[in-house]
Amino acid sequence: MKKRCAWATEESLLEYHDKEWGVPSHDDRLLFEFLILEGAQAGLSWTTILKKRENYRKAFDNFDAKKIAKYGEKKIQSLLQDESIVRNRLKIRGAVQNAKVFLEIQREFGSFDAYIWQFVVGRVKKNRLRSEKQIPATTLESDAMSKDLKKRGCTFVGATICYAFMQAVGMVNDHTVNCFRYKQV
Repeated sequence: MKKRCAWATEESLLEYHDKEWGVPSHDDRLLFEFLILEGAQAGLSWTTILKKRENYRKAFDNFDAKKIAKYGEKKIQSLLQDESIVRNRLKIRGAVQNAKVFLEIQREFGSFDAYIWQFVVGRVKKNRLRSEKQIPATTLESDAMSKDLKKRGCTFVGATICYAFMQAVGMVNDHTVNCFRYKQV
């Protein structure tokens, strides 16, 4: 039996843990998806968001930032009626705002990837954690990321959300050392 991080207990979490969490991503669309999903997760469980992930992809045009940045009031009202996603007015409006900022960052840096990975100097930060209790809620890097994203106009990008984003997209390896995925990623 494979040893996993303690949080990977439910079926939906197992697949996510085993195949995706902590794998370094440099794909702008996927990075944007996680930026939006981590913001949607604020105050909720990650399991809730994972279960709605496909619904989010459909509702938000497969996280095409160019399309989302153009969402008007009619589309926002439609999303607020969509029971398959989290219907939070601030989070939905935040996704539209974040899409606009995302596109500005792409223009400035050539890609969102180039911008976001600068917070870890372009390399995965490999932690050597023995238990989930050692995983920090924030780090200096997530604090800096949060501060810069907020300065640029992003919402739902507090330091804790940014750290969860960093974990998800593999900017940090927070698999515990006894987890089979630790050495793989």
